[in-house]
Amino acid sequence: MNPFLNYKNFTKSIFRGIGQVMLQKNAITGLLFLIGIFYASWLMGIGALMGVFVGTITALILKYEEKDILNGIYGFNGTLVGIALLFFFKPTILLFLLLIIAVIVSTIVMHFMYKNNLSPYTFPFVITTWVFIFLIKILNITPAAISGVLNFTNIDIFSGISLGFSQVMFQASIITGILFFIAILINSRIAAFYALLGSTIGLLTGLLFFPSSINLINLGIFGFNGVLCGIAFSDKKWIYSIFAIISIILSVGIVYGFITLNLIALTAPFVFASWITMFAKNKIQKT
Repeated sequence: MNPFLNYKNFTKSIFRGIGQVMLQKNAITGLLFLIGIFYASWLMGIGALMGVFVGTITALILKYEEKDILNGIYGFNGTLVGIALLFFFKPTILLFLLLIIAVIVSTIVMHFMYKNNLSPYTFPFVITTWVFIFLIKILNITPAAISGVLNFTNIDIFSGISLGFSQVMFQASIITGILFFIAILINSRIAAFYALLGSTIGLLTGLLFFPSSINLINLGIFGFNGVLCGIAFSDKKWIYSIFAIISIILSVGIVYGFITLNLIALTAPFVFASWITMFAKNKIQKT
């Protein structure tokens, strides 16, 4: 009997899928993430739900490993794809259709990378979203969303650190950032510490090297990839803090590179910084 005929298991996989956006296999964490998204934007909350549902159902239809589905492995990239497309474009029927297709594609990419031990992280979301943003823009399928711009005149450390959490899921809300931190803390104190370290170091690195980018620093743009890097290398062994810090600082440099080239970074800086740091870590451990 397929365990997903059990409503409880399916619900758990959905919320774990949202939780896995920040590498947390915890349904309560995922639920708090979703509440945080809806608090900041009901539209992107709907996008997150669509993404995680389509990703999970796609994995079920394609008969991927049930344990992985239950753990939310095939839900988090879809969650991010759903949020991202509704962040960049105005909601239309055609956009929602493209959103569904994009989530299916990201799920298939995730399965390929996951089964081949390619450390996918959020790369399936990144590559799929890049492709669909390009196609939507080049074919002029739907208009771009208009977002308000916040202008800061002074550095706001608290705002920058909190938004470093919320920006992981495209939200510019201090309350959402606090909810995200609490959600991580519920699942893992170590992960919460490293996530806070990531946002803080990301902000301070941005302030040190790019002090003129006040808006970007206060909006958490230099911190959210750091949050993910910190969590990815979180461990009780102190040596991992060194790798975490290296990847966090590296992610800030990559973020700035994307901004300079006027490219959409998404969570690519986290993925690239983690891959590079993990490669160096493995080399060091083999010597």
